[in-house]
Amino acid sequence: MLDSLPYLKNTDFPAITRNKLEILQVNLGYLCNLSCTHCHVNAGPKRTELMEKATVDEVLMFIDQQGIQTLDLTGGAPEMNPHFRYIVAEAARRGLKVIDRCNLVILLEEGYQDMATFLAEQQVEIVASLPCYLQDNVDKQRGKGTFDASIIALQQLNTLGYGEVDSGLILNLVFNPQGATLPPEQQALEQDYKKHLYAHFGIVFNHLFALTNLPVQRFGSVLLSTGQFEPYMNLLRSNYQAANLEKVMCRNTLSVDWQGFVYDCDFNQMLKLPLGNEPKTHIRQVTELKGKAINTLQHCYGCTAGQGSSCTGVIN
Repeated sequence: MLDSLPYLKNTDFPAITRNKLEILQVNLGYLCNLSCTHCHVNAGPKRTELMEKATVDEVLMFIDQQGIQTLDLTGGAPEMNPHFRYIVAEAARRGLKVIDRCNLVILLEEGYQDMATFLAEQQVEIVASLPCYLQDNVDKQRGKGTFDASIIALQQLNTLGYGEVDSGLILNLVFNPQGATLPPEQQALEQDYKKHLYAHFGIVFNHLFALTNLPVQRFGSVLLSTGQFEPYMNLLRSNYQAANLEKVMCRNTLSVDWQGFVYDCDFNQMLKLPLGNEPKTHIRQVTELKGKAINTLQHCYGCTAGQGSSCTGVIN
């Protein structure tokens, strides 16, 4: 994929370095029950890449060595990894904050109907993808029927206490634009989401994260095929905000792929850009990261454009 997209052109993106490592974002595999058009992972039902238990144990060992306090689990649908419950329980036992990046629909699939209860018992924070609060937009981006399934899953999570004030069970939603545009102002959009979802479905949640679509993998291919790649890159570059550099997620987060190799961020993982300026590095080889260079290319403008974008939403 990297060879077929114009990422290797010289970039003028500013050089940045790492701060203290605080968050480990682990991709448990690219297997997913959905095939969303905006997916930067190119995940889907036919993908076979899944992290093995031996690698999971290496991840847990790294967490112990580095004193990491937040484990952010992603995919694919991370719940489809057969060792998902194991890594969640082990991380919770260590007192870590555990985040599950959930597509919601998985919670209704055969074999996963008790997953929501498990997540609640382990006090897992859920970051759930719901790219719009309107049915037509969601089904167009994620597949027919996914909106209705997502609503049922959200109601199930609310029943368990997720999103309720003072429950301790955090439920955040994620918005992605439908196409080659920047997301709208996050706070106003969050209020629109909350009003609509509560009025129509009785659903409550904590916060909305408005994420910029990065031109990587499936979304990058769509941009290329429709002649929108360069215009979108120009949009990102023209909206660059230098102040966002201080808070981009690659400064305090390390991304781990399903085989245990590490990257500066999840997007670099998809582009197979190795950590910093180093050769391809496995998690067992990582030592001190603070002060090390971060590997950047054109796509990095996606995290610094406008409001900025990170795995926790806007950054300014």
